[in-house]
Amino acid sequence: MALLAGVLLGGFFFGGLWWTVKKGLTVAYPGSWFLASILVRTGVVLAGFYVVAGGQLERMAACLVGFILARLVVLRYTNKANHSKTVAP
Repeated sequence: MALLAGVLLGGFFFGGLWWTVKKGLTVAYPGSWFLASILVRTGVVLAGFYVVAGGQLERMAACLVGFILARLVVLRYTNKANHSKTVAP
């Protein structure tokens, strides 16, 4: 369960980062947008890790592994999304 929670937290964090960068380039005040995003994403992830770990190192490690796996999945997804939008000359 801790691994799954880590995947969900990682998906939230890194998916939120991708979404923030996409939207942040078009808003009137990008600095405020990016600051609010990092504060919300980091707060949610830290609280999630705290709850999931429950004071046990093994659960914290499993959550971290899930978090890293989610990073790899989001990275692969966003790279495919970017490559499919490019047009060959």
